[in-house]
Amino acid sequence: MPAMTRILLIDDHSLFREAIARLLGGEPDFQVVGECATVEEGLSLLPEANADVVLLDINLGLQQGGAFLNLAWAQGFLGKILVVTAGVGEREAAWLLKHGCSGIFLKSEPLASLVDQVRNVVRNSSGPDVESMQAVLQRVEDSASAVQRPLTIRESKVLRYVCEGLANKEVAQRMGVSEYSVKSFLQQLFAKTGARSRAQLVTFAIERYWDQLGQ
Repeated sequence: MPAMTRILLIDDHSLFREAIARLLGGEPDFQVVGECATVEEGLSLLPEANADVVLLDINLGLQQGGAFLNLAWAQGFLGKILVVTAGVGEREAAWLLKHGCSGIFLKSEPLASLVDQVRNVVRNSSGPDVESMQAVLQRVEDSASAVQRPLTIRESKVLRYVCEGLANKEVAQRMGVSEYSVKSFLQQLFAKTGARSRAQLVTFAIERYWDQLGQ
């Protein structure tokens, strides 16, 4: 009987969280001991869950999940934290690794490979070495390059207004188009960037499209 790895999931996307729980729960050496959507919920679950590994999304709606790392260490958590995210900038990835993250899994990667990555994290008792960290940062850079598809003029306008905090109706009024058209442009932006929320869209805009938006 293999040793059981206890896993806590922190992700605000319930369908994705359920998919991960089903995937990992089907492995003989994994046990999903908790699921939640916020940093606060994750911290409150840590003592009871007694998790060996936390799978952490760093884009939790309006929250930045990266704050969980230092708060978890301060709370006495001794396990591993594997970031599972749709997108992350190179600077943020480097910060996460420097502050104790054991690895970064991009949601654009095949979900089945997450099983192997969790096992690798468990086996590597000393945390990621320099070579592993460089490999992670290279994957992040390659992913960002692949995702950064050029925006149309109207997509740029919509994204700029989203960054200003305008609602769809306000964007439509500014652009002189229907609210339905704005929603269509947003769907295109989500598809191009891989973002799952307006907060992620703003993050990607700042990291990848700021020069274009300023034109």
